[in-house]
Parts: sequence; structure tokens; C-alpha cells
Amino acid sequence: MYNPSSLKAEEFINHEEIIDTLAYADANKDNLELIDQILEKAKERKGLNHREASVLLACDNKEKIEEMYALAQQIKQDFYGNRIVMFAPLYLSNYCINGCVYCPYHISNRHIARKKLTQEEIKREVIALQDMGHKRLALEAGEDPKNNPIEYILESIKTIYSIKHKNGAIRRVNVNIAATTVEEYRMLKDAGIGTYILFQETYHKESYEKLHPYGPKSNYAYHTEAMDRAMEGGIDDVGLGVLFGLEMYRYEFAGLLMHAEHLEAVHGVGPHTISVPRIKRADDIDPTAFDNGIDDETFAKICALIRICVPYTGMIISTRESQAVREKVLKLGVSQISGASRTSVGGYCEEEPEEENSEQFDVSDKRTLDEVVKWLMELGCIPSFCTACYREGRTGDRFMSLCKSGQIQNCCQPNALMTLKEYLMDYASEDTKKIGEALIQAELENIPKEKVKEICKENLAKIEQGIRDFRF
Repeated sequence: MYNPSSLKAEEFINHEEIIDTLAYADANKDNLELIDQILEKAKERKGLNHREASVLLACDNKEKIEEMYALAQQIKQDFYGNRIVMFAPLYLSNYCINGCVYCPYHISNRHIARKKLTQEEIKREVIALQDMGHKRLALEAGEDPKNNPIEYILESIKTIYSIKHKNGAIRRVNVNIAATTVEEYRMLKDAGIGTYILFQETYHKESYEKLHPYGPKSNYAYHTEAMDRAMEGGIDDVGLGVLFGLEMYRYEFAGLLMHAEHLEAVHGVGPHTISVPRIKRADDIDPTAFDNGIDDETFAKICALIRICVPYTGMIISTRESQAVREKVLKLGVSQISGASRTSVGGYCEEEPEEENSEQFDVSDKRTLDEVVKWLMELGCIPSFCTACYREGRTGDRFMSLCKSGQIQNCCQPNALMTLKEYLMDYASEDTKKIGEALIQAELENIPKEKVKEICKENLAKIEQGIRDFRF
């Protein structure tokens, strides 16, 4: 039976409940009275459950969809303002023993270049990222106990945090590695990671098992229950995501929200982030081989509804998506994006030769970080390199309580401006710097508390004098 408080995967992600939910959504997709009631509830900024959300997703009334978009935009503004957090992935190794049919890292792919970074190579990659201006990384590695044991991941994290180059420093390392044990999650917590991210890929168990024919990842329950083990291990910021295109998007959407509801029910805190990747072309992967692809409009609607249904969560979109798609969903709820990403192992120091391809997927948005920062500011967004909450202990329920109450604005706005100022002083082109300085002056007035505003102004002046790393 469906039970969001259960620790068993098939009970908190219950197939029969999802099928019933989709039938309920189909029966009510034209029920404008019910849809209006759901939208009114959403305006309370406390979220929606998977059944209510599925009705909105099924609704194809253009007027109501526009209402959803407007509400998503307002909720995003209320919780996150116009700040967009910047990050980059860092691929440590593409050695993997799984058989995932949608990923070129699968063990039976004999022609992809297999690579694993040494600690010295990691240092060079990190310096290259620091020289762009990045402060936050997401570590990626294939699942391979021999080549990528937990000791290698922990040593890599230690190396990354140790590197100080000019004014550069990586201040937050998020980790996206395979599901593991409570003991190893404790090790990651002790190493000082930020968010632990793990994509479910698909919540449909039968499809999951077909897509993962062999390897440790083939265990649906072990993978799906990973976030509970991570939280038991002390990691209180976790990130969910599915790979849209593998299974019917309405099924995945319901499962994703049920997982968020489960985390709230059991741990009292939902997902810190939700990612929305779509399957893309890669070394030996043709996305057209999967018949559940979604068009850009459906993708935008999903993003808007995630923002409405889980208003507190950070929403992440990567360079898998084009500039045009990223621009559309920025307005609908996305709060974190990657910039100048490389999905190859060792791709930041120097461009990888074509014959040594080690990419996990093709990047659609190939702009430099400076170009992305400038673009965001021209859209009226504040590119933020802030890592203050994690470093000040505002994680888990502490972050969520501040976010849900709106009090986080007193920290986030000044921190975003101060980290943007650092970027402008240390890394930006002249055009980007000019736009950024004007933006900072205008956005200072949006800091709610006068005392905080004055301290922020003082710190901005100190940054001009060469002092770094201020935070509220």
C-alpha cells in the first residue's frame, strides 16, 4: 500500500498510487472548478501534493496554463528573488561497472575513452575552474569500486578544498555519485560536502530494471532508498532528479513529487534541490531510441509546476539545454544553472581531442562563464556565487525554515551581491563588469533590512580594496 512515511521504496513510490493519480488527473483535467481550487491552494506558497499537481499537469487549458506560469514566476520571486546560483560539474572518472542503456559510461561501451584524474590532474582542473570564477562544484564519477572507491572520492574532495589560487577558492563541493551505505555517507558528510545529489532516472520500477540490466545500480530499491541512508548518515541537504525521456513524463512527475513528500514525512525536510535533465545525445547513445521524449513546452510546464508544488526547493538546469530553453525556464522557477560546463574527464584544462571522447553527454549551451553571467544580468538576474548557507550551517531544516518564512532574503540578497562583486573584480570582462556594477547598485535597494544594507555596502568597498569572502 502507498505510505509516504514508509522506508520501503515500493511503498513510498507506489505504482498503484501513481496509476490511480494519473487516472484521477485524466478525469479532472477539464474540471475548471477543481483546477481553480488547486491554484488557490498553490497561492498559499505551501506546495501541492502529487495528485493535485498531476491534475494541473494534465490540464491543457491555455488560460489556466498561463495562470500556472504566472504563479510559478511569482513564487520563485518570493522565495529566491532574481538570484541565480552558478556552478560547474567536475568529472573525476568515467570508469563504471553498470549497464545503464542511456549512458555512454556503461561497461559494455568498448570505444569510449576511459579516464580517471590523478590528484595532480584534479588540481589543474580546479585551478582552471577557479580562473573562470567558479566557487561551487558538483563532483561526478562512474560507479566502480575498484577505480573509484570512496577513498578516492574523499581524497579528491580534500584536494579540491585545499587549492587556493590567486583569489580563487572552491567553497562548496556537491557530490553526485552512486547510491552507497550509511557509513560511506557519513564519510562524505565528514569530508564537508554540500548537497548529495542522486538522480532516480525513472521511478517506474519495471522500466528501471530494463534500463539497468546489470551492475549494482540495477537494484531499484537500494537506489530509490539512498536518500534515507544519506540522511541517516548526517547529510541533510539532498538533491532529487529524473532523466526525462526514459519513461512517461506524467508518471515521473508524480513519482518525483511523491519522493519529495516522503522526505518531508520521514525527515521533516524535503529535497534541497530538484534537477530536470532530459536525455541527450552522447557517445553511443541516440536519444531518439527512447520514445518518451518531451517537447520544450511540456518541459517548461513541468519546471513551472515543480516550482509551484515544491516552492522551497532549488531548481537546477544544466548545459544539456540550449540558451533559449534555459532562458524560458529561468522565469518559471529555475534557481541554479551551470556555466561553461565540460562533461568530459579532464576537459577544463585543455579541450579533449575528438578521438579521446570521454563526455557523458553533449553540451548544448557552450558559452563561457563570462558570457553566461553577462546574459543573466541582461535578463535582470543576479548571478550568485554564494556558498554562505552551507558554510554557516544553514542546511537541512534550518535552511528550509528560513526559506519558507522568507527570512533567508536578508542573507541571500547581500551574499549574492558580494560574491558577484568578487567575480566582477577578479574575472569579468570590461563589458560584463560595467553591467554588473550598475546591477549591484540597483539591487542594493532591495535588501530588506537597512542595517544589513549598510554592512553590505561597507563590504563591497572592502572587496574593491582586495579583501575577499564576506558573508552573512
